[in-house]
Parts: sequence; C-alpha cells; structure tokens
Amino acid sequence: MASGVPEIHFYENELNIRRAIEQFDLQNLDPALNICDLSSLERKLRLWQKLLPRIKPHYAVKCNDDPVVVKFLADLGTGFDCASKNELKLVLGLGVSPERIIFAHPCRPVSHLKYAKEQMVVNGTVDNEYEVYKLHKHYPNSNLIVRFKSAAKEALCPLRDKYGCDAETDAAALLLLAKALDLKVTGTSFHVGSGCSEVEAYDRAIEKAENIFKCGELIGHDMDLMDIGGGFPGTDDALFENIADAVNTSLQLRFPDERVQIIAEPGRFFVETAYTLICKIHAKREVRNKAGKLDTLMYFINAGIFGAFADYFYYPEEVNPELYLEDAETLPKFKSVIWGPSCDSLDKISGEFLLPNLNVGDLLGFRNMGAYKMPIASPFNGFEVPETRFFRKK
Repeated sequence: MASGVPEIHFYENELNIRRAIEQFDLQNLDPALNICDLSSLERKLRLWQKLLPRIKPHYAVKCNDDPVVVKFLADLGTGFDCASKNELKLVLGLGVSPERIIFAHPCRPVSHLKYAKEQMVVNGTVDNEYEVYKLHKHYPNSNLIVRFKSAAKEALCPLRDKYGCDAETDAAALLLLAKALDLKVTGTSFHVGSGCSEVEAYDRAIEKAENIFKCGELIGHDMDLMDIGGGFPGTDDALFENIADAVNTSLQLRFPDERVQIIAEPGRFFVETAYTLICKIHAKREVRNKAGKLDTLMYFINAGIFGAFADYFYYPEEVNPELYLEDAETLPKFKSVIWGPSCDSLDKISGEFLLPNLNVGDLLGFRNMGAYKMPIASPFNGFEVPETRFFRKK
C-alpha cells in the first residue's frame, strides 16, 4: 500500500477465494477480511447496459462508500446518487463532474444544500412544500425532481412511510407551488424499495410518473428527466432480467420520446456479489446433553451483527458459510451455532448450521457481503471492523 492507496491484486480467468486468502497471514490477523472483486462491478455494468441500455445508472453511494469501489465505478463512467454533503465530497473529490450526480435526498439540511450550490450539483429531489420553500430560499436555481410514493409489495426495505409525496393528491400541488415561486421542475422520481422482488412494481410507478410528467408540462415545466430509483437485485440475475423486461416495456409504452433522460439508483445490484467475507474462529464451545453426548457446537468468529453483519438487524436472512478445508464435504456434521465476537447476546449469525467439528483458527467464508454492511459496521465492544483486500482480473 502506497500513500494510503490500497493495493489492487490481479488474477487471471476467475478469482479463486482459497488462493486469495493464502496470500494473507490470516492466522495472525485479528479482524475479519473482505475480499472485493472489482471486476464483478464491471461485469454488472455490462449486464446493466445490455438489459437496460436506455437507463443511465447512478450508483447509490450509501450502499457501499468505500473510496476504491466508488472510484472504480467513476472510472467506468457511472453516475452517482448522493444523499449528503459528505457523499458529495467523496464523489466530487474523485473528479466526477456535478452533472453526473443526483442529490437524491428529499429532506436536505441547509448546509448540505449550500454545499451542493457551491459545487453546482443542480439535480435534487423534493417531496413536500416545506422543502420547496427551502430550495426557493437557499438554492433557487436548482432543478427540482418531484419524488412520489410507489412502493413494491415485496421488498427487503420498504420506503413508503418516510419519503415521497402522494402521486394523485400532492404532486400537482408541488408542481404549481414551484411554478408560482419561479422554480424549475425538470422531472420526477420514485423508489419501489430496496431489494425489490415484485416485477410489476416498476410499471405501476412509471404509469404514475407519466401522469406527473403530463401535469408538469401542462403547468409549464420543462420535464425531461425521470429517476426510477433502485431496488434492483444483487444476486438474482434472472429476477433482474425480468425486471428489466418489465421496465423496458413500460418505458416504451409511456415514455417513447428518447429526449426524456431516464436514470436509476442501483446500489446492491453493483456491489452485493463483489464481496466475500473471510472470518476466523477464535473460540469454540461444546454443548452436551444430560447424558454427556455432544448436542451442539458453538463457534465464536471475528465478525458479528455489530460489524460486517450489521445489516442483519434490519434485513435478517440466513447465510451459508463456506469452509476452506480439503476434506470438508466428507467430515461428519454437527448442529452448530455461530456467534459474533462481542459480549452482546444478540450477536448471533442467523441460520441453522450443520458444520464439521472445526478448530480454533479455521476459516469461514460468507459470499455476497458487499451491500449495506461496511457503511454501518462499527467497532462495538472494541472489535475491529473487517479490513478489505481488492482484486481485479488482468
């Protein structure tokens, strides 16, 4: 590592996790280790461009704000969805032009608005009259993008309660208010919810967006931007293809005019599969029944739900640890519990595991750990958050 810039390790053909972890002295490394395959981001972008060629992806920085990841995507030419001054600073500091950024937070602190104004980040979302007045006072020459509610019936993180105006009852009033204040409304946006698994949700939202566009144009706004938000799956490419088909069909029907720019805010789509977390067992315990027979093995690893598994507080899901033992498949299996390193009794990795009788120092791998984990991981109880090593195909 030179000048604080992480080293990027190169591989041929496919990234071999076993070979990758052999490069590092994990037995003497206290924190868990993330292995990030940057080439996975490139593959995801190619898939996006193939299936959604009209839509410009604006990566949601909040999903994983590691500067190496953000710079890699910036160099690939993506846009960015920023929600705060610090996210703007990160992206702009990497040389990204303000035209490639949408300030996609409907309720922004004044100091953040002033920073956006200084940096000429003009595109930003709004969803209520108080924010319209705030923009009129602090950033009147910005481009307002009216965000409306249109929630998916199935999503890991529904967003219907917090942000977005009612498309039928509130949007027209906001358009009229902006016009009366001589503010520019240039488009509309929605977010069906993070981790959406309902294909039809996008068509419902795009239909509402069409009605808002028509209303805005009647009032006299020059409407030329639609932001279809995020929610795209990170691990299920078949589901993503189904969503893409539905989105393309809906756009062709409702927004055939190519002069309307369509953008989106994918986050987990890009980074979820790029990360594999390697954990070390630092302690174990045997639980026996009254007859003295082994009932359960308990393993304590160097990452838990206050660290690399922090998002499990909000999106509990079962995980499948991978073993890096040559004969792992042939060894007898035992009911096992995996605990994180802290003293908190909630610090437990969810799932019912059948694992061999492992030893202190053995490694467990967890795939698809790139989304909404590291940004909210904390060194609770004094245990360090995972380090990250970056890899890229030659």
